[in-house]
Amino acid sequence: MRIDLLTVLPEIFESPLGCSIIKRARNKGLVDIHVHNLRDYTTDRHRKVDDYPFGGEAGMVMQVAPIDRAITALKAERHYDEVIFTSPDGETFDQPMANSMSMLENIIILCGHYKGVDYRVREHLITREISIGDYVLTGGELPAMVITDAIVRLIPGAIGDEQSALSDSFQDNLLAPPVYSRPADYNGWRVPDILLSGHQARIDQWRYDQAMERTRRLRPDLLDKHE
Repeated sequence: MRIDLLTVLPEIFESPLGCSIIKRARNKGLVDIHVHNLRDYTTDRHRKVDDYPFGGEAGMVMQVAPIDRAITALKAERHYDEVIFTSPDGETFDQPMANSMSMLENIIILCGHYKGVDYRVREHLITREISIGDYVLTGGELPAMVITDAIVRLIPGAIGDEQSALSDSFQDNLLAPPVYSRPADYNGWRVPDILLSGHQARIDQWRYDQAMERTRRLRPDLLDKHE
């Protein structure tokens, strides 16, 4: 998989893309991630990527020309399955979306900034708009990191124990059950006896029951999607 990130703040990606699972996946050659500075696609000496909006509204708007040049240059080199724009009014990112996107070959993620992007970008260059929640951030870089992380960890080989990802919250529209580790008794706080019993079928049923109880209590909205 290849992920191309278009941004006006390339330095913000340095740490997240160089740590943990994403770093290991990159080192293994499972994912190829490239960060592109949109200022490299400008033509003026000030490398300007924004301008005032028509109509007198406050704020600055990302210009269409640098974004078009960047996307066009990338598309000249390979086919892209999706060109994504991170936007608060896009479709809400969730686990099923991450699952399907992890099977794509090449994607571009455009990080919004300032007041937003010239709407012609959204009309002519973008194939999908994605939001990570009903709130506004300074820029689209953080959502792009969230999307990238959620996708990359699902690529086979990215996580040492691939079964671990399958039991995460939201994979089956249930919250994950409680998990415990050693010691079995800490300050009188004991691990549930069932987890120490060795009866795997009973343990699996306990985990399912706990997942259902936690989902019913904390996120009852998910139960409508659970089969």
